Amino acid sequence: MKDLLTKGSIPILLGTGGVGKTTIAAALALAGASANLNTAVITVDPSERLRDALGLARLGGQPTRIGARQLAAAGLDAHLQLSAMMLDVSGAWDAIVERFVADPATRRKVFDNPFYKSLTAEFAGADAFAALQRLYDLHQTGAFELEVVDTPPASHSFEFLQTPARMIRLLDSRTARWLFTPSLSAGRIAMKVASEAARFVVREIERFAGSNVLSTITDFFAAMAESMDAIVDRLQKTEALLHSPAVKFVMVTTAEPDRIRQARELVAQMNAEGLKLSAIVINRFLDERTWSAVADSTSRPLSHLAEISELRASVARDGAEANGFGRLVHHFEEYRERTLGEIERVAAFARDLPKGVKLAIAPEIEAGVRDLAALSRVAGYVTSGTGILRRLESAAHGVAE
Repeated sequence: MKDLLTKGSIPILLGTGGVGKTTIAAALALAGASANLNTAVITVDPSERLRDALGLARLGGQPTRIGARQLAAAGLDAHLQLSAMMLDVSGAWDAIVERFVADPATRRKVFDNPFYKSLTAEFAGADAFAALQRLYDLHQTGAFELEVVDTPPASHSFEFLQTPARMIRLLDSRTARWLFTPSLSAGRIAMKVASEAARFVVREIERFAGSNVLSTITDFFAAMAESMDAIVDRLQKTEALLHSPAVKFVMVTTAEPDRIRQARELVAQMNAEGLKLSAIVINRFLDERTWSAVADSTSRPLSHLAEISELRASVARDGAEANGFGRLVHHFEEYRERTLGEIERVAAFARDLPKGVKLAIAPEIEAGVRDLAALSRVAGYVTSGTGILRRLESAAHGVAE
């Protein structure tokens, strides 16, 4: 993972909700700053966990530098250059309009337009669009040497990558511009809706425009007519940035069977789209105690799992089943099988990774990631390599036998 944290690099984290993208994004940013890079992390996580973990009183739409006092309190170098920002979705959209629509009265028409409000709040990918535009702006300034992007929660992380193309398809649609112009009467609109292409545009737009009448959509395209080409050009440049060598896609997942399956599917989808996945982080893999047992032991690193089998035999021998000890042992046995299954699953996944895709793993932090010190521990795990995985797999085979 350290190879991805280089000057000019833009790691973009992908993954479904609940896998810890925000934590890993912040940890990678901290690792980058620790490598003497002026680093910024952009988060779109509405829970503001990143703000709390970084010890900030607030996190807004502009990069906020982590103070020397917070860094020193966590045992970190007080001179680290680490900044963070929380994405303001509506603010990012409004900034685009303000940049490309020169006339104040026209801008006000756009801001007040019901279709624009639906577009910025309800369109699938509205937050991803905003995140990419903010990233583009930040990257163009050259203010930071490393920019880490935490993508929006989504049912499938691939949606983030498809957003620029979808927005271009919608806003740059010739059919939409031809259909929704103020010079057209309602009768002419009705005639043009008869065409298959027009029906697609109306259906696609009205899908997230709610019950708004076509006139509000017409007003939007009329107000944006002079600036639409500039906005579409901006979208095309953003999409080009996604395909540039600077961008490093990092997928975050966990070790559950369905998450591993989704990870395999994403790798295949990205290959089909010509987007290269640089790395995969398997987060919350086992727990810190198990990791410590493996790291510190020279003989039987998973001896606590082997002892569970011995405990069952002891309970049976002493006739303690009736006293409730049997249920307790059953709980331990479930933990043992879950742990061994997780190790086997992750090891198999690691062996099947395509050439060139790096792997990082991090355990569950027992108390949660609530401050910079815990975040620093996660950063250490994800940049320490996967040598421990081989020891885990070897030890697991010994326990299973």
